[in-house]
Amino acid sequence: MRRIPIRPLALLAAFGALFLSGCGTETGVPGDESASAGAGRTIRAQQLMQLTEAHGETGATLLEGPTFDKDGTLLVVDVTAPAGEPKVIRVDVKRKTSRSVHTDDRGAYTSAQFSPYDGRLYLTDYAHGEIVSLAADGSDPRTFFSGEIDGAQMHPDDIAFDKEGNLYISDSGAPSEDEAKGRVIRISREGEKAAVLAEGLAATNGISFDVDYRGLWISELTQNRISYLRLDGNGEVTSRHTAIRVDGGIAQTDSIAVDADGNLYQALYGRPAMVVYDQYGERLATVEVPARAAGLESATNVAITPGGTKAYMTVSGPAGGYLYTFDALAKGVRQSNGG
Repeated sequence: MRRIPIRPLALLAAFGALFLSGCGTETGVPGDESASAGAGRTIRAQQLMQLTEAHGETGATLLEGPTFDKDGTLLVVDVTAPAGEPKVIRVDVKRKTSRSVHTDDRGAYTSAQFSPYDGRLYLTDYAHGEIVSLAADGSDPRTFFSGEIDGAQMHPDDIAFDKEGNLYISDSGAPSEDEAKGRVIRISREGEKAAVLAEGLAATNGISFDVDYRGLWISELTQNRISYLRLDGNGEVTSRHTAIRVDGGIAQTDSIAVDADGNLYQALYGRPAMVVYDQYGERLATVEVPARAAGLESATNVAITPGGTKAYMTVSGPAGGYLYTFDALAKGVRQSNGG
């Protein structure tokens, strides 16, 4: 997600007193293709299950950060869950059951990722500018990182891990429509060093390595664009450019995932859909929730089964928080894991 400036920002604003006082599949059938040139085919996602309802305390629910553990179990976060309600949820997608694995009295968690270094689950707490880690079973919560970086507090949205377990964070910046204050932050795997890799970004939201770990795809929510940061062997940014301009209308660019063929899955905040591009910017497909699914407003993120093509998309709105499924264009890899 999942940035909390307009999207969660609006929710956190309503919600701010709590914190401060994110199975089947039908693919492209004849007649489903968009009439727009270059729009690609339409993929109809199918509802798997409902996970949450709008919370009375916050007036909302917003699912985010789908990620698979080593056993193939899916975990998601609920950005707006109040104290005592499930903030991290474990889902058995085969049995269509779920259970809470973590809650607390303060965090607003916008993403979740497992570290390849220590196997723990890492969460971004947008409200408090912290990175929190849990044991794989949801126990042993620890504050991994907090504090200012180069004189400014983070508003961390999503996480991507490199092969060594260092964290790359999309920092949305202070909520503002007037200035581009977003950054990309690199935190060492032990949490001892933090550095700004890029700044002056327009509400940095999604972040994912490309399939070869040569660069980072990032979405900038308030400009509806995907930028590409090329990295050197030390994880430093050597160049940056706008790669794709997303025609989202009233919807905005949320989280990003990448499949084994290097395709980008760009979630849309403000529309229950995702757009899929290849690495050269060609629009390959649009993943849509059926029109009959009333009360769903945003598709914030997706995780593709490791080594398989079944994709699980987090979709939320006044009707609640849901998982929808569809067949991805290629197999899932670490970069497909809901960062």
